[in-house]
Amino acid sequence: MRVVVQRVNEAAVSVENREVGRIGRGLLVLAGFEAVDGDVDLDWMAGKLVRLRLFADADGVMNRSVRDVGGDILAISQFTLFASAKKGNRPSWSRAVPGELSRPLFERFVERLSAGLGKPVPTGVFGADMRIALVNDGPVTLCLDSRSPE
Repeated sequence: MRVVVQRVNEAAVSVENREVGRIGRGLLVLAGFEAVDGDVDLDWMAGKLVRLRLFADADGVMNRSVRDVGGDILAISQFTLFASAKKGNRPSWSRAVPGELSRPLFERFVERLSAGLGKPVPTGVFGADMRIALVNDGPVTLCLDSRSPE
């Protein structure tokens, strides 16, 4: 499982010019899955994201988590995180799990995020062509992979 996480002042996702999810201060999480991913990956990643200290404390040090600051998480399924551009110029997504298998993984991931955060986590529409607008804060952007936790 791979995610790109961005600290944001606000973020919103729209499908067909209709807003389907919005958050204020918090984290925008783009999540991709591969065939070997399971509950261990979902648990690790959700736990890591709600506890990751990316927000400043009173001294200006990134020492507080999204949960600590009462922030939100907007989660978006993103199969292109498993793109391979190794050969040629057209990316291959052969490592990404097909939609019928990745949808339940994404739904379980969002459930775990919601439980860890203690409130609902808005999402986009799985498999839809989405437009994401965000105000990146910092910028602070990290890439995490459950198979190689660094």
